[in-house]
Amino acid sequence: MRGPRYTDLVSTLPASVPFVGPETQERARGGPFTARLGANESVFGPSPHAISAMQDAARHVWKYGDPENYDLRQALADHYGISHENIVIGEGIDALLGYLVRLLVGPGDAVVTSDGAYPTFNFHVAGFGGTLHKVPYSGDAEDPAALVRKAREVDAKLVYLANPDNPMGSWHSAETILQAIRQLPDGCVMVLDEAYVEFASEGTAPALDVTDTNLIRMRTFSKAYGMAGARIGYAIGHQDLVTAFNKIRNHFGVNRIAQAGALAALSDQVYLAEVLAKVDAARNRISTIAAQNGLAPLPSATNFVTVDCGRDGAFAKRVLQGLIARDVFVRMPFVAPQDRCIRISAGTEADLEVFAKSLPGALRDAMA
Repeated sequence: MRGPRYTDLVSTLPASVPFVGPETQERARGGPFTARLGANESVFGPSPHAISAMQDAARHVWKYGDPENYDLRQALADHYGISHENIVIGEGIDALLGYLVRLLVGPGDAVVTSDGAYPTFNFHVAGFGGTLHKVPYSGDAEDPAALVRKAREVDAKLVYLANPDNPMGSWHSAETILQAIRQLPDGCVMVLDEAYVEFASEGTAPALDVTDTNLIRMRTFSKAYGMAGARIGYAIGHQDLVTAFNKIRNHFGVNRIAQAGALAALSDQVYLAEVLAKVDAARNRISTIAAQNGLAPLPSATNFVTVDCGRDGAFAKRVLQGLIARDVFVRMPFVAPQDRCIRISAGTEADLEVFAKSLPGALRDAMA
C-alpha cells in the first residue's frame, strides 16, 4: 500500500479547525476588514517596552529560545509569589491545553466541559480519543456545580471551566470556583482557563494555591498584554503536574522573540493598567451602541461584549453577516440559546465608530 497509514482514530476525525480566521475571510472577500472586532485581540498592542525587547531579540533570532523559559518563569514566580517550579510556559493556552489533554486523557476517558464553551479544548480531546460530556450553560454563564456533578457521574479525568467565560463574557466569584474545586471527584483535574482574568474585578480569581493537585490554571500574554501573535501562555499548578509537562511538551516551541517580549510586558504594569482602562471605556461604548439600536449588551469581565440580538440564532447570524458585509469582523457563539448573540471585541474609537455606523444597516438587512 502506497501513502500514509493513518491511525484508526485519525481516520475518524473531520479535517476541521475550531475557528475560521479573519485572514481566511478576507481572502474570500477579496479585501481586508475595516474594523477587526471578532478575535478578542488587543488592538491597543503590547507595551512599548515589549516591542523594543522583541526588536532587540530579533537580532539574536539565529539562536534557539531557552527551552526551559527560565527567565520568564522566574519573573512570573516573583510576580505571583510562588516558585518557578509551579509554572510551565507554552505556545499559548491552546498548546498548553493540548499538552494537558495528552498527559491525562486516553481513548475513551471521560472529559467534561460546557456546551458552547471554548471549542479548541474539545478539538484536543477528540484528537486524543477522549469522550466529551457537555453540560448546558445556566442562563448565560457556565455552571460550575453542574460540571462537577457530571464529572462525578462519568468519572471524568478532566473538567474544563473558563472564568471569565468566552464567548459570553460572564464570570463567577472566587468562592463559587473554589466550591466547585473542593467537590471534584478523586483523580479529576480542573483546568481553569483564566485567559481574561486581568480584565475581571477583584474577587473573581481565587488566590493561588499551588498545593492543590486537582487544579491547573491557564493564563496568557495574548489578551491584556496584547501579544496574541507571539503565541505565549503559561500554566500554574502543583509542581508534580507542571513537571510532567516536560515529558511531552515541545521544549523549543516558545520562540526567543516571544520570550523577550513577554518578559518586558510583564514588567510594565503601568502600561497594562492603561490598556485595562481603554478596554473598560470600549466596553461601555459597545454597550451604548448596542442599546441605542435596541439590543441588550450582557455584562462582561473580558475584553469583549456579547450582545443579545433579541431573537434566535438565525437572526443573529444575519446581523453578523450584515456587519461582515460592511467590513466589520465580529463573531458569535456557536450553540443555542447563546447563539442569539453576537460578540464584539474592544476596539479603538475609530473601530467602534465604524461599528456604530454599520450596525443599523446590518439590523435592517437582518429584519428584512
